[in-house]
Amino acid sequence: MFPETEILNNLVSRIFHIEDLTTGDPQKGFLVRYRGHLLSEDSAAAYDQLADSLKPYNITVLFRKEQEQQIVYLIPSKPAPKPARPSVNIILFILTVLSVMLAGAQPEGPMPTDFAGQILLLAKSIFTGWPFALSLLGILLAHEFGHYFMSRYHKTAATLPYFIPLPFSPLGTMGAAIVMQGTPKNKRVLFDIGVAGPLAGLIVAIPVLFLGLSLSHLEVLQPVNGGIQLEGNSLMYLLAKYIMFGKLLPAPASTGGVSLAIYWLRYFFTGQPIPIGGTDVLIHPVAFAAWAGLLVTALNLIPAGTLDGGHVVYALFGEKVGKAFPYIFGLLIILGIFWSGWWIWAVLLLWLGRVHAEPLDQITQLDTRRRMIALLVTVIFILTFSPVPFTVFGL
Repeated sequence: MFPETEILNNLVSRIFHIEDLTTGDPQKGFLVRYRGHLLSEDSAAAYDQLADSLKPYNITVLFRKEQEQQIVYLIPSKPAPKPARPSVNIILFILTVLSVMLAGAQPEGPMPTDFAGQILLLAKSIFTGWPFALSLLGILLAHEFGHYFMSRYHKTAATLPYFIPLPFSPLGTMGAAIVMQGTPKNKRVLFDIGVAGPLAGLIVAIPVLFLGLSLSHLEVLQPVNGGIQLEGNSLMYLLAKYIMFGKLLPAPASTGGVSLAIYWLRYFFTGQPIPIGGTDVLIHPVAFAAWAGLLVTALNLIPAGTLDGGHVVYALFGEKVGKAFPYIFGLLIILGIFWSGWWIWAVLLLWLGRVHAEPLDQITQLDTRRRMIALLVTVIFILTFSPVPFTVFGL
């Protein structure tokens, strides 16, 4: 049973100058709507004060803004989410560990030609994949628990990470995700939860990358079994290789008559031409795991929808970010000319990219410190983004 409107009016008027009110119907979404303006410029503190005073009545507060007018909605609180059973998370994680170890296995001797023989050989060598699995899963765990612990810090209900095994793929996993069961209180909370994952994952990925590159060595790039597979380059990955080996890699045998700057500009964005006969890193599994960690960071920071980058730009710009979606979608379609995987991502964004997590308080804006972190995250996205994540030739 909800209190009388007079009681609600009295509580709201403590933090809000009421210009008009509309009584609603709980079945239609709200109890009361107030139009006016906040009495204090500290909207976050005002929200907390009103929300705490209405919690005993099982009422949730929404702060909204339409044009220049501030609005307060009082709505019935939703039931608290039921705790998810961790058994599912544990089973998926164990399966992912096995799948990633299989992906990183280093079998000795020639690979059988039949599929059953290949599976048997990989299964026998599965424990040789532990350096790759430990490195990659360490990065993914840091990323997902960055989200999880930040959600817990802000008292926003969220599940433990769900890992997704993908056997017989280059990485052995499609990554992991947590499910946000509660609604973030304001844009600051949404921002903190969004950036915590990529920052935590990157803190682990960078030292793992340098460790992996120290275990790698250079060799002449030649086809193996008639084909070549190359990992793509981000600016951060190029810089790390330059620090470790003193040159931009892969170093071509010939630039084809163009300047080195033009060659690299073309190669960075298209992955062409394949630098056969040039010098490249024979990448160690640990370095490959770190490279995948950089790729995961960039993919999650794509500024759209429910991705981490989507949370960041929504916290910064609000509903205006919807206008950028067609440009992001179009850019992925163009990039798909050089790596078809971007077309899959474009389709995924049609599902994930048009919906944003809407905080309870949409009046409170990001503070200066968070805006500076947003700038840092933008730089990280630029440094970790690889226009052509994979190049396959002759296979």
